[in-house]
Amino acid sequence: MATRKTTKSSQSFSDDEVEAMKDKVAEEKAEKAARRKGGKQVDGEADLLAKVAEMEGLDKELAEGLHALVKQYAPSLMPKTWYGMPAWAGADGKAVCFFTPGVKFKERYASLGFNTGAKLDDGNMWPTSFALLKLGPAEKKAIGALLEKAVG
Repeated sequence: MATRKTTKSSQSFSDDEVEAMKDKVAEEKAEKAARRKGGKQVDGEADLLAKVAEMEGLDKELAEGLHALVKQYAPSLMPKTWYGMPAWAGADGKAVCFFTPGVKFKERYASLGFNTGAKLDDGNMWPTSFALLKLGPAEKKAIGALLEKAVG
């Protein structure tokens, strides 16, 4: 049987992207296993907090702050991980919003993103991702309003 080698120059995904995809597969396996065991759900908050605990510095501070804001402004969203990153899901289990740490993808800022389940529609065009450098009072107020609108 022939084996296929992938050289670094032909690699389509970065190591971080491959890691995120592996995290997603592991999350799906855990959810399926939980359903097979009598419908019990994965402890999404424990998973989210474990991922946050792995972070350092500003990313950790932002993730902790966002988790507190989601609990305050959108308590109906369930914490979980999504591609190995903190996320918060609707009743259907799909991520409504998520946090992307800057360090993970070697970016200069972290981001808060919203998926199609978020009810942020505003005409024919609206933002679905926001760069985060700090969570001061103005940012907390703006994010709180976005979260409330997202769960509408």
